[in-house]
Amino acid sequence: MNTKERLAIPAQKMPEQQPGERIHNQREVPYGFTPEQAILEAQRCLQCKKKDCMQGCPVAVDIPGFIQKIAEGDFPAALALIKETNVLPAVCGRVCPQEEQCQLFCTVGKILKDKNAAVSIGGLERFAADWGRLHQEISVPAAAPKTGKRAAVVGSGPAGLTVAGDLIGLGHDVTVFEALHKPGGVLTYGIPEFRLPKEIVNYEVAYLQKRGVVFRYDAVIGKLRSIDELLAEFDAVFIGTGAGLPSFLKIPGENALGVYSANEFLTRANLMKAYDFPAIDTPLFSGETVATVGGGNVAMDAARSALRLGAHKSIIVYRRSEAEMPARHEEIEHARQEGVEFHLLVNPVRIDHDDKGWVKALELQRMELGEPDASGRRRPVAVPGSEFTLAVDTVVIAIGNSPNPLIPRDTPEIKTEKWGGIIIDPRSGKTSKKGVWAGGDIVLGAATVILAMGHGRVAASSMHDYMVQGNW
Repeated sequence: MNTKERLAIPAQKMPEQQPGERIHNQREVPYGFTPEQAILEAQRCLQCKKKDCMQGCPVAVDIPGFIQKIAEGDFPAALALIKETNVLPAVCGRVCPQEEQCQLFCTVGKILKDKNAAVSIGGLERFAADWGRLHQEISVPAAAPKTGKRAAVVGSGPAGLTVAGDLIGLGHDVTVFEALHKPGGVLTYGIPEFRLPKEIVNYEVAYLQKRGVVFRYDAVIGKLRSIDELLAEFDAVFIGTGAGLPSFLKIPGENALGVYSANEFLTRANLMKAYDFPAIDTPLFSGETVATVGGGNVAMDAARSALRLGAHKSIIVYRRSEAEMPARHEEIEHARQEGVEFHLLVNPVRIDHDDKGWVKALELQRMELGEPDASGRRRPVAVPGSEFTLAVDTVVIAIGNSPNPLIPRDTPEIKTEKWGGIIIDPRSGKTSKKGVWAGGDIVLGAATVILAMGHGRVAASSMHDYMVQGNW
């Protein structure tokens, strides 16, 4: 098939649940490609010699290689190729912003002068991983000879799971310590079921367990055990405890009943299954009118979850325009399709409550956009005298998170940034404490799954060198 023929194949669109149906259930919204669609989509790839798409992959997946295998109908070989560098393909295929990473560099999109026409790398990665899961293709690659060395991984989010997968494959014994009662970190407590089914996270963890990784739950490192105590038992320690400290608006009324951080709201809904109350005894007051403050993926998750929890109206309140929203375009569109209202260029200044302390209204001020700020987006500027009131009974604050402070507080010799992130050598993931590495959101702040995994791969390589060669 020549280039002209490949470019003539139309981009395949994943089938999805209809909005009117999906807001009443927790099932995943996109169904994924059929085998026929996946082969057609894979045939659109030009198999470029330069492999520009790989520039945008923090874990260096052989993208043209696995896509070619799908085009040939060899799905097991495609998955095996992905698994060489990515231990979470079913996760990445669903929640990573491929349009801003690998797909941004796709030659097809450049030739057609439409980034939306790029080959659906994420969709194909998801297809290969799902095919393997549904056909029980969980073959475990041969590990290197045992080194006799032991590594502790603190946190079972994307960075921690990546470190565990890489180190177990290199012959080290690995134990993962997770503070919660289930694995996955933000994949489990933060991302809703309808975007990332938990059976997928569990399947990926089972794959690591088959390879020999040991998981210890309800293990709050920094309280139950210190980093120094881990170093007395293990040869190397990786910290991947994420960004679980929510940020708030610091406005009057923020302590009213019915005000949640997005962390609490989503943790109750996802990890603790409040969506199935009263069958599951996790109460969560979602109210009839829910306002979610923020414009990122977490805000979209909260606003869409509110509808599934029974809200009659779910509103996004964001101080910039839609063009500045950091959420993925797909998530914004899904939210809009489901009926989420967008109140843009407005900023909360007060939360009003009734005489019993429950939220009754959100006082907002209109904004206009000024010059770009440090984020590169145009800065919101308040319009004097433009305040107005929006009647709501629940407010979810989704304006970002800070790194988990527990371990840095307990281990002061680990240096941190002023905002709380652990300082590392970006070439190795090493912290200021010998034998300790860190990566993911505890270093970056709230970032993407694939960036955290990229940190994990770098750290694992350095940890291996240290445990085998003694190089620090």
